[in-house]
Amino acid sequence: MRKFVSACILVPLAIIIVMFAVANRETITVSFDPFDSTRPAFALSLPLFVLIFILVGAGVVIGGIATWLRQHRWRVRARRAEADARDLREQLDSARSYQSLPPPVESPPLVIPPPI
Repeated sequence: MRKFVSACILVPLAIIIVMFAVANRETITVSFDPFDSTRPAFALSLPLFVLIFILVGAGVVIGGIATWLRQHRWRVRARRAEADARDLREQLDSARSYQSLPPPVESPPLVIPPPI
């Protein structure tokens, strides 16, 4: 079922991307020299759709890095909570070795939800 839903989304998306690339295949010149527009020192000639795909990809990468940096605080807190839970389990196990208590029930891992 999951593959079917993925195919229903990805096939039309691929068709739209191919149509976009075919419609925007004229070559443009991207200049990185603001002082000489007739003979720029560094310029690229490439199809318009390639430039757009490069810019969209760069936006996705920059957004992903920004999100990853923003969530650093939550990752640190989750690691600290896991370490505290591990230490408490070790202390409990050592305390059980001195007493005759039943073995602990396995608890699910601690999950800290991201902020909204």
